[in-house]
Amino acid sequence: MGANTSSLTSTTDTLDKSEHSSNLNLGDIPENCIAQILSYFNPPDICKLATINRTFRAASSADFIWVSKLPSNYHYLVAKLLVDDDMKRLCEKEMFAKLSRPVCFDGGNKEFWVDKMTGGVCVSVSSKSLMITGIDDRRYWNHIPSDESRFPTVAYLKQIWWVEVDGDVEFRFPAGAYTLAFKLRLGKVIKRNGRRICSTEDVHGWGVKPVELKATTGCGQHIVSKQFLETTGDWEYHRVGEFIVNDSNTPTKVKFSLIQIDCTHTKGGLSIDSVVICPTNLAQDFKTLP
Repeated sequence: MGANTSSLTSTTDTLDKSEHSSNLNLGDIPENCIAQILSYFNPPDICKLATINRTFRAASSADFIWVSKLPSNYHYLVAKLLVDDDMKRLCEKEMFAKLSRPVCFDGGNKEFWVDKMTGGVCVSVSSKSLMITGIDDRRYWNHIPSDESRFPTVAYLKQIWWVEVDGDVEFRFPAGAYTLAFKLRLGKVIKRNGRRICSTEDVHGWGVKPVELKATTGCGQHIVSKQFLETTGDWEYHRVGEFIVNDSNTPTKVKFSLIQIDCTHTKGGLSIDSVVICPTNLAQDFKTLP
């Protein structure tokens, strides 16, 4: 009888445990375990998973998760965005959220942002920040409004003999490989019969000689690329090349230029949006950049 009672009790305990196990849900997983799991996801997915329940939402705010997603020099980047007192009140998740949106500097003509997927730092330099030969003479160049750009205007060349565009940026990039490119288009957008079209009536002279694109860094790296401008109607990223940053704590000075100074013919119809610098692993398709 005792043996039978013991057997019955054992069976009942097993059933109780089985029933209890079947009632477990995601909310029963310890928060620190969930945080460890979330650390393996990219930021957009972490934010999606945070909507599952309160435990996931709390776990998604763990500082150690977001420190691993932020650039190594994120304190410098945040300091460009906020005053010290504001920075002290932010957690790492909030810092990531703010840095993943465009942050303007140098009078609003340049901006940087952190890529949401990789944590890489990108920089964009507007046409307003570039030194363009003849830009003050409206017979040659104009700054025209654009809703296709990160910035309010783009530079548009009607016609000129000598094209020379120079610019620079000084920024504390995280260590790594970076690609620099000019964002250009042959043609300009106009409205005709209530529709937006790309006018190419001023486009000429770019098939005679290539433009020369250059970039140099303060540590002596030089990049030169010669390219013909051929495609009309669409924005294209013309890659100058790659440079390496070795020290995240030292500002990197990058100078760049676009030149076509063959005065045997005029050229026109060129729109210049900006110069973009981003980690080389993001440069496989510039058009995916926000």
